[in-house]
Amino acid sequence: MPRNQTEGYNSCLATAALLRRVATVHSEMSEARRKKLYTVLKSSFGLDDHTTAQLIEESTAVDRNAIDLYHYTRQLNEVLDDEGRRLTVKMMWEIVFADGNANEFESNIIWRAADLLGVSSRQRVELRQRVSADCAAVARVGAGRPQSPALATTIGN
Repeated sequence: MPRNQTEGYNSCLATAALLRRVATVHSEMSEARRKKLYTVLKSSFGLDDHTTAQLIEESTAVDRNAIDLYHYTRQLNEVLDDEGRRLTVKMMWEIVFADGNANEFESNIIWRAADLLGVSSRQRVELRQRVSADCAAVARVGAGRPQSPALATTIGN
């Protein structure tokens, strides 16, 4: 965890900029990803609406000025513990899966960022599978379908 407020905000800003980079690696950010970015940042960092919007706006400028992923991951490695770095990778998957499946560009940038953050391939894949399954469950419930085949059998009878 960050040691002080400035370090904490810089960590939030680096995370937000990294998430923007991941969300836009292949194309413009979709509305679904924009909403997910807002939700993930607000809930992960316990921010109010105004601070979340300000963080996203500032992250846009940071992302424009960053040359590569190392710019973000170096800052995050200085302040985050292992759990914080895994949470960052999980957030990347959440953003990517906000509007469907991850394409090869998105998977590649998350792989590279996770590697720079010191998150193992096994952990990265587990996080991807967990987020993908969570998104699929939400989609089923949102479509009015039960979450599991067992529920479907129970409800169908």
